Amino acid sequence: MISDKMEVLVKNSSVIRAMFEEGKRLASIYGADKVYDFSLGNPNVPAPSEVNEAIKAVVDEESSTYIHGYMSNSGYEDVRKAISASINRRFGTDFNESNIVMTVGAAGGMNVLFKSILNPGDEVIVFAPYFGEYRSYAANADAKLVTVSPDTTTFQPNIKEFEQLITARTKVVIINTPNNPTGVIYSEDTLRALADVMKRKEVELGTDIVLFSDEPYRELAYDGAVVPYVTGFYDNTVVGYSYSKSLSLPGERIGYLVIPDSLKDAELVKSACNTATRILGFVNAPSLMQRVIARCVDVDVTENIKVYDRNRSALYEGLTLAGFECVKPQGAFYMFMKTPCDDKEFAERAKKYNILVVPGSSFGCPGYVRIAYCVAYETIVGSLDSFRQLAQEFR
Repeated sequence: MISDKMEVLVKNSSVIRAMFEEGKRLASIYGADKVYDFSLGNPNVPAPSEVNEAIKAVVDEESSTYIHGYMSNSGYEDVRKAISASINRRFGTDFNESNIVMTVGAAGGMNVLFKSILNPGDEVIVFAPYFGEYRSYAANADAKLVTVSPDTTTFQPNIKEFEQLITARTKVVIINTPNNPTGVIYSEDTLRALADVMKRKEVELGTDIVLFSDEPYRELAYDGAVVPYVTGFYDNTVVGYSYSKSLSLPGERIGYLVIPDSLKDAELVKSACNTATRILGFVNAPSLMQRVIARCVDVDVTENIKVYDRNRSALYEGLTLAGFECVKPQGAFYMFMKTPCDDKEFAERAKKYNILVVPGSSFGCPGYVRIAYCVAYETIVGSLDSFRQLAQEFR
């Protein structure tokens, strides 16, 4: 009954979601406090109070027809104006409302862009480790995903291999910084090197290559780390953003694309994105949440970051003391831990201790597991003895 394409996608369905469902099953048996579910990037920190106040204010103060009705496929003009002004203040850019397309989260934005610019057989380059759903998004556009192998010393992109993999069919390059699953932030030097390669290849091949910067974790950075804003490095850049992580709103599905005027055929791409938003069935980003975001573009999330930082420090210290090896993340809320055996086997053995982690092979980087520490602090502390017992199995 289902299509051939969907049959493949269903078989390769997200391991992350499967682990999340396993967590619910184990919790029903042992109790939620005895299960250490690190599978899903589902923020435990509540949305800032300003968000809840904004929801009430929008409902009380704005016209019901207005807040629940249709608008331009790009989104409300005043919302896009507020977002562009905030970006300009923070990053020294020069955008306006015409550069913003409101989207159903970062994933919706990426699919809208892919629908707009990819032809069947075009190539999308990703840097391992990468968010596994990129495979499905590329497949949905009948594009080919091309993977640059990981540099497991720094987890910065492997620039030399990247240059070798660019072909005349390369249309999009995806970066994700702070990175899911490693928490690594791509440095300015990395981004400049990346941009230089892409500029040279565009000239050499006579093609246009779009750099898509996937940024749901932009605000989540620790120890004073700075996340460079990518549009200043490369003209053909599109930024995808989501409020899922910064404002703890994953279920509300609200985000945006930044389409700079410097992008080749920018006006055509904007029009295509508006059309793709309709074709894909989104029609527009959620109306109520757009109105809320207009009031929350500059909400301070420092307290959220402090919570994640506390979790990060406790988990990193506990894992390393147990004998595990991992890079201390600079951002996001994931720990990428090296496994002493096959990563899938390790994830299965961890279940004996009610620990749920996601194999690194799901991110194109076997030999590691991802541990999402956006959980209660008590979960972190409670899990450490189980991690120590698990480590003993490999001694």
